[in-house]
Amino acid sequence: MTNTNAYADLMAHQRQTEALGLVMERLGWDQETMMPRAASQQRGEEMAALESVLHARKTDPRIADWLDQATAQDQAAEAQLRHIRRSFLRNTKVPADLAEALARLTSTAQGIWAAARAADDVAAFLPTLKEVIALRRQEAQCLAQGGDPYDALIEDYEPGATGDTIKAMFDAMRPRLVALRARVLAAPHQPKPISGHFAQDAQLRFSRDLAATFGYDFSRGRIDLAVHPFSSGTWQDSRITTRVVESDPFNCFYSTIHEVGHSSYELAIDPDYALTPIGHGCSMGVHESQSRIYENQMGRSSAFTGWMFGEMRQRFGDFGIASAAEFAATINRVQPGFIRTEADEIHYNLHIMMRFDLERALMRGDLGVDDLEAAWNDRFLSDFGVAVDRPSHGMLQDVHWSCGLFGYFPTYTLGNVYAGCLWKALRSDLPAIDDALAQGNTAPATEWLREKLQRHGGLYDPRETIRQACGFEPSEGPLLEYLEHKFTGLYAL
Repeated sequence: MTNTNAYADLMAHQRQTEALGLVMERLGWDQETMMPRAASQQRGEEMAALESVLHARKTDPRIADWLDQATAQDQAAEAQLRHIRRSFLRNTKVPADLAEALARLTSTAQGIWAAARAADDVAAFLPTLKEVIALRRQEAQCLAQGGDPYDALIEDYEPGATGDTIKAMFDAMRPRLVALRARVLAAPHQPKPISGHFAQDAQLRFSRDLAATFGYDFSRGRIDLAVHPFSSGTWQDSRITTRVVESDPFNCFYSTIHEVGHSSYELAIDPDYALTPIGHGCSMGVHESQSRIYENQMGRSSAFTGWMFGEMRQRFGDFGIASAAEFAATINRVQPGFIRTEADEIHYNLHIMMRFDLERALMRGDLGVDDLEAAWNDRFLSDFGVAVDRPSHGMLQDVHWSCGLFGYFPTYTLGNVYAGCLWKALRSDLPAIDDALAQGNTAPATEWLREKLQRHGGLYDPRETIRQACGFEPSEGPLLEYLEHKFTGLYAL
């Protein structure tokens, strides 16, 4: 077999594996949007069966032979081989029966979590959560091979990151975030919340228009409702979901913009990379940078909210906000609320830091599952100064642990950090960007992101992806400077 044939055979095998993976992802989308509620056990068996097939393909002994013989002819091929080698080495450490059991359990666990959350019944979820954690610990131990099990799980979402490097970043961020929060909450003028009734149909119409404003390609996507908004898919089919609260339209609008950021990344990747390992976003942190820069730096900017204010007045009439400046302050209102996905930009990272510490302790065995609710409530009171009033506002609010996504949470703050770096570089390259955003024109910014970052998919590793786009090494500094500048202005500090 020649080196050329080995690479071609490897990529042909990989394309089928990627396609099957997208079928499994579509089943997950269906489960969260349209699947009948009583079908969870069947869906668990379907997911387990597909995972069994995928695991066998990802650990096929021929992959080792192909990797030994294949030669990369260009940068893209080098990246393909790097991703395939990483995946092969990781997957061969995990027994097939464990991978299948995890797929089955985490599929059914989502329904159990959703019911427990709706009923505010922690006890109904704890037995399942114990099973999920036990299996993920087994997997982490297989992957770590004597190293830190939590680091092994982080590698699934942010290659190259470790618990210690993330902790060091969080430790550097926390004092400035807490100090800024104290100044903002002590400001003499506090924005008032929006009030009124905003009908679901009207919210969804504006939500769809906002998605189009941010460049979402409806010929390759769609918007549906879900309990926990998410995006799913790549290349020619990347879908998003949102949710509606009729007293709080911003929940819907910014969930939509956020998910458009994720989906636009996938849809912008070079189509030559489709159905290959580099045909996806390169990490969850980089992925989150796209959703957060769309949602926050663009979508919550005073320039864009000025345009949005006029649109909402036309669609919803008088909703108690008198001016564009007042509207911008209301959208960016800082409050120590319970819900991570609804948190302002200052509090959001404090939510993530709390979850990071708790799940790291869970995976290391330093925190028992039976003690998780008390640990969560104690930490929340300490960090936010508010007592958790019910479990759906506490440890039951997020879907991630039911899905087994341990190691995922810190990538949210990494995404904010990366978004801060990208915004600094973007504003340097596009000094008139506020003028465009004030007209509801996001195209200069989204095109910059497509060219500088999104089209590359997984061509580079995460930090290199950000460095290539920005021209400097990523750090928390630009994010903190952006937050301090923004909220000092909004609150006249």
